[in-house]
Amino acid sequence: QIQLTESGGTLVQPGGSLRLSCVMSGRTFSNHAMGWFRQAPGKEREFVATVSWTGAITRYADSVKGRFTLSKDNVKKTAYLQMNRLEPADTAVYYCASRPLDKVSVVSTDYQYWGQGTQVTVSS
Repeated sequence: QIQLTESGGTLVQPGGSLRLSCVMSGRTFSNHAMGWFRQAPGKEREFVATVSWTGAITRYADSVKGRFTLSKDNVKKTAYLQMNRLEPADTAVYYCASRPLDKVSVVSTDYQYWGQGTQVTVSS
């Protein structure tokens, strides 16, 4: 069984930065593609970013491209989402997800494992 634990969410002012972390435990991290999704109140969960096991392939939602960067440390079994130039529209619960396949995906149902989420609020 695999567990994913997110951290780093908090209240931040518009224009500010945050780094979210997602730690995988329970089983091997190998060959898992990782993804970040978010869900704002009253809205459906949406794709944010995904990275392959090697880190060589990344994909970003258009709304975050150029502002967010997804990376991973396979030794620490941790994925990071660096978020810069945050906007109120980025306010949401952010979820980390993984799939036991080294293939990135923007579709939430392709991911088998999910964290509990971490709240990011962008407000002055």
